Amino acid sequence: MAIEIAQSTPTAAAIGQWVQARYALGEVVAGELLRRSFNQVYRLTLADGRHVVARLCAERPRGEPKLPFEAEVLRHLRVQGCPVATCLPTATGGVAVRVPLPEGERPLMLFEYLDGEATAEVPANVLAFGRGLAQLHVAGEGLQSNASHYTLDLDYLLMHPLQRLLRAPTMTADLRPAFEALGQRLLKRIHALGPLTQVLCHGDAHSDNNFIAVRDNGEREAVFFDFDECGPGYLAYELAVYPWWLHPRAVDGAWSDKAAERWRHFIAAYRSVRALTEADEAALPLFVAVRQFWLLGEYAGRVPVWGSQAMSTGYLQRQVKLLGQWEGLELPMA
Repeated sequence: MAIEIAQSTPTAAAIGQWVQARYALGEVVAGELLRRSFNQVYRLTLADGRHVVARLCAERPRGEPKLPFEAEVLRHLRVQGCPVATCLPTATGGVAVRVPLPEGERPLMLFEYLDGEATAEVPANVLAFGRGLAQLHVAGEGLQSNASHYTLDLDYLLMHPLQRLLRAPTMTADLRPAFEALGQRLLKRIHALGPLTQVLCHGDAHSDNNFIAVRDNGEREAVFFDFDECGPGYLAYELAVYPWWLHPRAVDGAWSDKAAERWRHFIAAYRSVRALTEADEAALPLFVAVRQFWLLGEYAGRVPVWGSQAMSTGYLQRQVKLLGQWEGLELPMA
């Protein structure tokens, strides 16, 4: 009897062999699994000393990854002068290869390797991050693409994740209506703000998907990677990902002085490049909660791989309290 596999983890050596055979990069002499999370990410070392990053895409609740669109976005941003980790073509000129695994084929995409400082708490780095994200949005305005892509609207970010969450095996009859009511109130409050600014979103700009490069003249510049969540969507959501990352995601969590200062530096730097409308600013704390719903939907969709205890009933009970508190969330603005 064949055993069904939810998701396997190939070794770095196996990924290196696959890349060596299907990319015109020469011999792969070493490899390392960097992380196993939403995707499996590897650093490979080539015979000439260069590094590349291989991303083995995991099955995702929201459907197949939009790799051709992601590659087009990266090429466009690079042409516009934005420092990003571009996609490396396969030996046949494609954007990815498909790797046969026990659970079925999964796409593997190869990228330039970037190096630099973490954004962390360094004020100059946070300022560079804010400016860099604004510059990405300016550069993205001219993108023309017919490739299939994610659209980061409220169905994608809130309503579909809510439905996945409600079907989670650890969801209870008491918690289900509470989550439904929270989601519907959030939806109505955002709609009540009227039209909101749309941009080409990175989709996951929480400061750990970029490095800070220090140029020869001392200037600090944010260099971005991990665009697999990218697509057109709400500016307010894009900007809310960073305060969501900074704010304690625990019941009764409160802004620390350091976190508040980092957020102020970031939003001031962003506004030095691109203006925010009053409606976008008012939407920011609401989209912090939207981001948490998106994450809960992702967790619920990955229960076959991560297990039900990745979001236990106790965890969901705490999330209801957290999201209830976030209905009154205020962000400290510059």
